[in-house]
Amino acid sequence: MQRDDHAPETPATQFLRQRKVAFSTHLYDYVEHGGTAVSARSLNVDEHAVVKTLVFQDERAKPLIVLMHGDCKVSAKELARQAGVKKVEPCKPEVAQRHTGYLVGGTSPFGTKKAMPVYMERSILDLPLIYINGGRRGFLVGLHPHDLLVLLQPVQVNVAQAK
Repeated sequence: MQRDDHAPETPATQFLRQRKVAFSTHLYDYVEHGGTAVSARSLNVDEHAVVKTLVFQDERAKPLIVLMHGDCKVSAKELARQAGVKKVEPCKPEVAQRHTGYLVGGTSPFGTKKAMPVYMERSILDLPLIYINGGRRGFLVGLHPHDLLVLLQPVQVNVAQAK
């Protein structure tokens, strides 16, 4: 996995560069509804190390970002409990795009249009390196998971479920 000098410049990469965060860039052939299984296979990495950026909303339609392992899903009931709200549900794609400025499938937690609270599955911090969307479909950035703590100040949660 080497750096790709033809990687796009996105609000996410601008965000990372402005904060002087070391990251690698990884392009792959995007497959509609392929999810993290496709990107993990393309990059030859464990799907557990590919972190997906999900946009949820609470019962008052307030958006929030959830960072989750690629090979897991989010327990909405447990997330609502840990976030202190009545319920949460995934946003519709067009709503998620309006909040983040990114197309679904290319959503990055960095450089979003709107500031939103971020919830991160705690065990992501146990990984030596993660791959997370760089702000475009078919484009991931690799970075140290502890950088997420400084950059996003996420609330750490335990809401992962097996797919």
